[in-house]
Amino acid sequence: MRPTNVAKAFFDSNVLLYLLSADVAKAERAEALLAQGGTISVQVLNEFASVATRKCAMSHSDIREALLPIRGLCEVVPLTLEIHDRALRVAERYGFSIYDALIVGAALDAGCDTLYSEDLQDGQIIDGVLTINNPFSPRRLG
Repeated sequence: MRPTNVAKAFFDSNVLLYLLSADVAKAERAEALLAQGGTISVQVLNEFASVATRKCAMSHSDIREALLPIRGLCEVVPLTLEIHDRALRVAERYGFSIYDALIVGAALDAGCDTLYSEDLQDGQIIDGVLTINNPFSPRRLG
């Protein structure tokens, strides 16, 4: 059982994608965070694969290889109808796109209290329990 004073983190796909970045500071920051473990959803794996294929010209074999250690470090949660329904409520309440809301919904469903993401408002608190944390903000990288 996880101690109550330890944050449970969820990673957005943009954090994982920095592992492939030429930006050394951001790649090292992403690696350090992931080394502590956390949670991701199948959607995060899919988004990683999509971007790695389109923008990094990675083969499917290379993508599988890149995701293997991530899947070993992180709990992977499925997308469910409950997460979909929660995401619709989150999208409506906070004005997020459905894809961002699915990430938030999965993090909430998994009981996470921190969502590492570069795409959402740093410091925003969702439903009183989930804090958005941009690990690449200048104040965190500096």
